[in-house]
Amino acid sequence: MASTLKVLSWNIRQGGGTRTDAILKAVYQHNPHIIIFSEFRNNQSGAMIRTRLMMKGYVHQFITAADKQTNSVLIASKLHGDSQLFYDEVKDFPESLVMLKTSGIEIFGLYLPHKKKHTLFKFLLERASSGNPVILAGDFNTGINGVDQKGDSFWYSEYLAKLENVDVMDAFRFFHPQVKEYSWFSHGGNGYRYDHIWVHSSLQTFLADCSYSHHEREAGTSDHSVMLLELKV
Repeated sequence: MASTLKVLSWNIRQGGGTRTDAILKAVYQHNPHIIIFSEFRNNQSGAMIRTRLMMKGYVHQFITAADKQTNSVLIASKLHGDSQLFYDEVKDFPESLVMLKTSGIEIFGLYLPHKKKHTLFKFLLERASSGNPVILAGDFNTGINGVDQKGDSFWYSEYLAKLENVDVMDAFRFFHPQVKEYSWFSHGGNGYRYDHIWVHSSLQTFLADCSYSHHEREAGTSDHSVMLLELKV
């Protein structure tokens, strides 16, 4: 029987703060091999998160040099790999990208700015166009208008179609092509699918599942749902 590799991606909301214990408890219940936290912060809560994850076996940890008030990305992995930051390649919001390369796969942890001008999608398209197996996971702060929200307020929707043109696919839609499911809700109750995992088509045969876990959001542990990807190994 084939085993699976599980990746967990989650926007933990402004670094976690007093919710850190609940966040980590929720993560341990999912038991992923690789964790991607969006809105991670290099502050006291961030140091606690990293220490406690290390004690649970997530000894390979990669973050940017963002200041303690800036929302950034943490990748914590039980699997050995090489990391890369992109301060030379990305001039705007370089703290929004961290890459872990393990088992030949480039896994990008993302926190893309909300309704701000940036060139991060252009950079991701260039990386994805190389043909290397890539996984793009995190809070994209966008989606397909009329599909991933009822309205049409998303910026950068056109870049999701461009990703498809370079053989990168929406892993959730691969398993759930017609489902209306949202990972964040406004105070007015409007749903948005901000959180995504996109994978290169060369990984399609290894896909086992891609889904959301909503009970963490519903319990107030974060304002975003957890996203999970499973690959057959």
